[in-house]
Formats: sequence, structure tokens, C-alpha cells
Amino acid sequence: MIGSDPKIEETSAAAYTIPTDAPEADGTFAWDSTTLIVVKLHCEKYTGVGYTYSHMTAAPLARELMKKHVEGQNPYNTNVLFSNMRKAQRNYGRDGVAATALSAIDVALWDLRAKLMGKPLCQVLGQMRDGAPVYGSGGFTTYSDKQLRNQLGGWASDGIPRVKMKVGTHPEDDLRRVKVARDAVGDSTELFVDANGAYSRKQALWFAERFVSEYRVSWFEEPVSSDDLAGLRLLRNRAPAGMDIAAGEYGWTAMYLRNMIEAESVDVIQADATRCGGVTGFMDAAALADAHPLPLSAHCGPSVHLHLACAARPLRHVEYFHDHQRIESMLFDGFRKPTDGVMYPDLARPGMGIEFKSADAEKYRDDI
Repeated sequence: MIGSDPKIEETSAAAYTIPTDAPEADGTFAWDSTTLIVVKLHCEKYTGVGYTYSHMTAAPLARELMKKHVEGQNPYNTNVLFSNMRKAQRNYGRDGVAATALSAIDVALWDLRAKLMGKPLCQVLGQMRDGAPVYGSGGFTTYSDKQLRNQLGGWASDGIPRVKMKVGTHPEDDLRRVKVARDAVGDSTELFVDANGAYSRKQALWFAERFVSEYRVSWFEEPVSSDDLAGLRLLRNRAPAGMDIAAGEYGWTAMYLRNMIEAESVDVIQADATRCGGVTGFMDAAALADAHPLPLSAHCGPSVHLHLACAARPLRHVEYFHDHQRIESMLFDGFRKPTDGVMYPDLARPGMGIEFKSADAEKYRDDI
């Protein structure tokens, strides 16, 4: 029996650095590992789990936030706890690592809240759909043609009807690589490209026209820097019909995403609960998208977004990102693979329906 005024008794946060299974790069960055930050909140017999992908310094920052603003508090009071943590970040900055630390805590709070209620998180938020459509995401610029074909073609063969690849590291090779991808997935699979801001405005427009006319690319993500709202608007206005311009994954706050929407810079707004303020921030982004109206796409972290996607009204799809689905399938019990391109929550499990495999993750622990 849960008390009438439950309190969060204990908190923890730890960092785990997991090597990639092959060298990876996009148009502006290369990496060989991914750092997972896991937060746990204990209340009575329940444990809320939250996570983000960030720098290892997010772990001690999360521990400090929780010590000062979460421990001893009622886990149902998610709004006041979110606001208090956000206010506490004023002097050292609320973006970047700070935003990821807050996001992981907020996710854990909502997971705990739903577990205390004995309900799956999507039902606590108000369920909109039975499952979350996904797109397979990877196609790194470090991949050989064989790796590119096998990954994207494999997703298409598994019934995922849309896939995304990276472009921009070597622009002179991008059209050829996109052709390899189109040939691998066939005509019936949607093909997306993501430049991660690598192109100039006119260069991106040149590529947009050819991506559509030659290879039927229907999604162009961050063709220019996401900070260049005028450039994104240029692409949105002049890209060929049938191509969506998307950005927003680096929106650390709802206000960042609001500014992007009001600048009329995108056809689809992206939000990432591991960056933009957890469940609270993501649902704020969903409300903004719904009000304008624009479709919303969830960036990366498929497990953290599954229940949110089932509750967000303007949701189009969730990014089934290679690195994150690989890590989550290894380290979270309850990970849900897509069936015919849709991830379905396990409604028999309360909260987000996942539990962290601490023993399996210990060899990756890289804490400070």
C-alpha cells in the first residue's frame, strides 16, 4: 500500500561508455563510443528509471540536482520539481550537459510516478495510439557500400517502411551513396537523409533538388545548421514538393523549439526527450507542434520515446537509431523491437516498461 504522501528516499546517477560496433560519423562529427547516463529514484518499493545520452559529467550534475531538489520530495509533483531544477541551472547554463541531466531525472520521475499508479506511462499521459511508427536510422558516412546496403536493406526487409542515412562528410560522394541506399531498399521504402548541418545554403538546395528528382528522398534533416533559421526557411520554401525539411534535435528547451517553429523553418519539428527536458519537455514540444500545427518526430532514444509517442497527438514517428537501439536492447530489460515498422508498449508493465540491467552494464561504467 502506497502512503498518502510518498517521498523519494534515495537517488543515484551513473555513466556508462559503450564502444560502437564500427567506426561512425555524420556530416560534422565522428565517434567510437556512446555515453549513457542512468538515473534511479527510489520510493517505497518502487524504482523510477530515467536515462540520457550525454557527457559523463551529466552524472555528477544529476546527482547534485537530485540531492538538492528531488530527495525527500513527492514524486507526483513533477511540474514543481522540473521548475525548481530548471531555475537552479540559471547561473551555470540550462543547455547542453545541464539539459541532459535534468532530462534524465524528469524521465525517472515520470517512470516512478506511473509505477506508483500501477499504470503504463502512455496511459498516465493519455494514450493517443496503440504503437509508435519508427524509421531505421544509421547509414553513417564511415560505412562501406556493403555496410550501407546491409543495414538499410535489412531494416526494409524487416518491414520498417522508412530509413535514414547520413550525408555531408564527403559531399562529392553523396549522390553515389544515396543511389546505393535507394537500390538497397527498393522503391517502396521511404528514404531520408541527414546532413547534420554540413552543407551551405546553396549547396543544400542543389542537393535537395537532386535527392528528390533522382532518388525520391522525402526527408532532408538539418540540411544547414539548426542555428541557421533563415537558411532552414530558405530550404523549406524552395525544396522540391514531397521533401520535408526537419530539425530541432538540439532544442534544449521548449522555447528553442518555439522559435524554430515561429521562424517557419521546418516542415517537421524534432524533439528529443533526453535533451529537451524529459517527459515534461517533450510533451511541451508536442503541445507546441499541435498548436501551430506541425508534425512531431522523436529524435533517437527509442525506449524513452515509446510511451511518449503513443501519447503525443502530432507524432509522426520515432527514430530507431542504430547506436541507441543496440545499447537499449543490451542493457534494458523490456526493450521493444518494432513489428512491421511499429514499436508497441507492453501495457502489462507499469511506467516505461523497462528496467536497467546494472550487472550487465557494470563493465561499461565510466563514472566520476
